[in-house]
Formats: sequence, structure tokens, C-alpha cells
Amino acid sequence: MPGPAALKSDRSESRPGTLKPEWLDGLKQGVLVGAAVVAVMLPPSRAGLLTPPPSASSTGASFANVERAARDAHFGTTEASLEARMVANWAVRSGDHQQLYFVILDKINTKVFVFDPSGTLLGASAVLIGAAKGDESVTGIGGRPMAEVREHERTTPAGRFLGEPGRNAHGEDIVWVDYAAAVSMHRVRAIEPKERRLERLASPTTDDNRISYGCINMPVEFFETVLKPAFDGRYGVIYVLPELKSAAEVFKPAFGTIAHHGAVPTS
Repeated sequence: MPGPAALKSDRSESRPGTLKPEWLDGLKQGVLVGAAVVAVMLPPSRAGLLTPPPSASSTGASFANVERAARDAHFGTTEASLEARMVANWAVRSGDHQQLYFVILDKINTKVFVFDPSGTLLGASAVLIGAAKGDESVTGIGGRPMAEVREHERTTPAGRFLGEPGRNAHGEDIVWVDYAAAVSMHRVRAIEPKERRLERLASPTTDDNRISYGCINMPVEFFETVLKPAFDGRYGVIYVLPELKSAAEVFKPAFGTIAHHGAVPTS
């Protein structure tokens, strides 16, 4: 564990002094230890769980289409990128989200989507993310003091993570994304007026949504009413879409199997 120098006012999920529910530690030592390991990588796709592609001449084609659509993630009327829809649909169809609440973070569009275990969208919101573009966290950055984090190192990592509720060094409740890298989702905090974080969240553009040291800042109301209830005493899966790499490269099972089975996002 890093020493006191690792405390960072912006990276509210910084590890020193972080409080975690005791029951979570117990679970990690038990049945969920395997899930914690899986969180650092994408598991192989489970093509056998996907609905076979319907035949255009088959009398059962319409039924297959209905069944397949029922297993998609449901965005409703909310706008989302093709990449966000494809990863969400794959998570539901393959069961990769392990029947947990799950989150899709679209870094390019600085937008987050929160789903229930069935794949129904609970809410979406603009967010603030790392100031620097990049899909990896610098090794050891979670244990470094804020003053030593250089501008180009302020990235929000891409990939699949097993998120969990916790508390930061200031006692604030947060949702961990990558504990080792000190990356979490939390309420936006307008501590420095010159950063204009509230104004950045409210603006229609995405370029000004890059300001944090890697954390995902979201509106207080959204955190309280959507994200926090989803991670209320439980784990959840967080899919962070890349911005420099292609989504197909980071989430190969999602794009490989969906393309193979002809599953085009519909909702």
C-alpha cells in the first residue's frame, strides 16, 4: 500500500485511508475471488449462449429476431454510440456481466450508461474524465502524490473492471473502478472555481469534459439516484470504452461474436 504522500484531492478514490465494507473483504476471500481475478481481463466469448443467426427463408425467423432482441440491452430512446450499444448487447447476451448491474462508459462521448441486470437502462449522464487521452494507467500511479502526476498521465483506463462501493480517504462514498490505479466514479466536486467543473458537465460539448486525474466525475443527483443504488452493497461490472485503441481491439469477444452472428444493435 502506498504511503501518505499518495493522498490526492481530485482522485477521491486514492488508496491510503480508504474504507471498504468488511463484508466485501469476506466475499473476496470466498466465492467472488474468481470474479475479482476475471475483472482485469476480458473472458473468452461464450458464443454458445448467443441466439443463432436466423435464416431469411426460415419460418421461425421472426421468432428468432424477437428472442434475440429480448436479449439485447435496452437503451430506450437514449442516444448512444454504436460501440456502446454493441458492448452492452454482448454483455447481456453472453452473460459476461454475471447478472450484475453494469456500466458502460463511452470516453469519446464522455457519457455513462447504467443498466440493471436484465440490461435495461436505468439512466445516462454526461461525465468528466481524465484530462489526457489514453487507454492505460501509468504503472504505480495510484501510489503517487498528486503533484507528481504529469499532464499526459491523467488518463481514464479502458477495459473491463469489477466495480465495488467503497470510501475514499476523505470518507466520501464512491464506486471503485480500478483500485490499484486509484480510479473511481464519484460525485463532481467544484473545489477549484477556475476548473469550472459544473459548467463543463452542463455544456453540450465533449472537449471540455476532460479535466480530472483519471476519475469519472458525475452530477451529484445522478450519482445519488442512479449509480449509488446500483452498487448498494454489491459488485457491478464496468466497461470503459477506449479512445485511442479501437473498441473491437479492447472488447474482441463483443465485436467478434456479434459480427459473426449478424447481431446488429436495435435499441
